[in-house]
Amino acid sequence: MTTKTTKAATAKVEEFTADAQKTMKQGMEKMTKGFEDMSAFGQENIDAMTKSSEIATKAAEGITSEITAFSKKSFEDGVAAAQDMASAKTVTELMEKQTAFAQSAFEMMVQQTTKMNEIYASAAKEITAPLTARVSAATETAKSFTA
Repeated sequence: MTTKTTKAATAKVEEFTADAQKTMKQGMEKMTKGFEDMSAFGQENIDAMTKSSEIATKAAEGITSEITAFSKKSFEDGVAAAQDMASAKTVTELMEKQTAFAQSAFEMMVQQTTKMNEIYASAAKEITAPLTARVSAATETAKSFTA
């Protein structure tokens, strides 16, 4: 009877040990996968930040080019207007030329301001797109934990 009891106890211990090893192995696999997923997620976040920075740099270059071109044109228009005003024969003619230049400069400034607002809005949208995608991914990941 002792041998039979010993064999039964041994079988139970072996079964328990096998189950414990299986559970431990599954737990380690899940934990390893979790670390791999976290690492991949972190890398994707870094990639999004890099892409966003690249887009911001290109946008800044475009904005700088636009401001430089506008400044150059404004200066040239101002010089041309000053030369034109210098050629005025009467005070009335001078005032007409000055008024025309002021109106033209104001309209040009309004157009440029509108254009710059569009450039800034477009740049902001493009710059934030990779980061917005990562926030969405994080939200979906968080939802998967609660599901």
